[in-house]
Amino acid sequence: MTRKTGFLDVLNLTVLVAALGYFVDMFDLLLFPIVRQPSLLAMGVTGPRQIEVGALLLNWQMGGMLLGGILWGILGDKKGRLSTLFGSIALYSVANVANAFVGGIPAYAACRFLAGLGLAGELGAAVTLVSESMPRESRGYGTALVAAVGMAGTVTAALTGRYLPWRAAYLVGGGLGVLLLFLRVGIRESFIFARTHESGVRRGDFLSLFTDGGRLTRYVRCILIGLPMWFIVGILIIFMPEFGGPLRFSGHPSPAVAVAFCYGGITVGSVLSGFLSQWWGTRTKVVGVFMAAALLGTAAFLLGRGMGAAGLYALALWLGLACGYWAVFVTVAAEQFGTNLRATVATTVPNFVRGAVVLITNGFILLKAPLGLLGSAWTVGLATFGLAAWALSGLEDTHGRDLDFVE
Repeated sequence: MTRKTGFLDVLNLTVLVAALGYFVDMFDLLLFPIVRQPSLLAMGVTGPRQIEVGALLLNWQMGGMLLGGILWGILGDKKGRLSTLFGSIALYSVANVANAFVGGIPAYAACRFLAGLGLAGELGAAVTLVSESMPRESRGYGTALVAAVGMAGTVTAALTGRYLPWRAAYLVGGGLGVLLLFLRVGIRESFIFARTHESGVRRGDFLSLFTDGGRLTRYVRCILIGLPMWFIVGILIIFMPEFGGPLRFSGHPSPAVAVAFCYGGITVGSVLSGFLSQWWGTRTKVVGVFMAAALLGTAAFLLGRGMGAAGLYALALWLGLACGYWAVFVTVAAEQFGTNLRATVATTVPNFVRGAVVLITNGFILLKAPLGLLGSAWTVGLATFGLAAWALSGLEDTHGRDLDFVE
């Protein structure tokens, strides 16, 4: 009876709007990888330059997310969770509409940067708002639902990118964000934030994360546990067609379909990880189990030979399922810190992980020449998993923690 009541706590407007916001966020975030090849071909980028230019544009987007993570996180703690949530949606919606009209790589890069800047604010604000608005006994359900609906946005993006011209796909992404802005009416600010706002406590002090050794260690560990997810998405899934040579694929996998299978798995995994964290009463053990499954799937991909399209799509589904601890990962970050820093942490941590794609992809490309495609992938992949395992081993489990405290 307790579990049923706890799950029913998610059926409210705040969780719904946060979930739909993350849906649009993920739709727009993954739209570029899905339309990368046709959009670059339309601009005359062919052959080996597809990887280099594609990585450049992805880095511009992720660089915007790094900067935006800090900006929106500070605003979330200083001005409120709602202003951050809807301000970020407005910015990336406008950027994606503009992206539909670009005619060259410089303009494309500028739009990806602005879109990344906007995309940076939504998830942290959504998770913080939901976590502070729900009973502590059931907030894992709320963040799981937000993540699950959000990940469904990537599947929708894959289908949109597959069946619509790439310019039309960007217009759809921007239009969805504009429509979502009308749902702002009726949503209230977090009561916990409002009380802290009135108390005069210093809020959104990003630099304070670096002035205390214990606080800094917690912060870094929260970032590192997310690295394997973006290695899998940023290298194995996005560049799956390029692995066809050394792995001797017997089929020709579609990037859009591979992304759809991967994020379909992430959607299921997000729900499963959130529910398991509630049922098992632990966050860190759930992250550990999913991380081990992700490592197993990575090894299966890089050691496989002669796989056909169906086998690759099945593996993409497994890798996505194993990456489904994203919901729990962001919740852990939000629960580690007090109300006066919670939005800053919950916004910067996932965006620093996303921004780490810049380091991951550049490392992958730099090592490709001396080590080969597979050797480079093994080296970068094992480094991300090793750092994540170290980070997880030192994090305190936060399941059921009372969030009404300050740093």
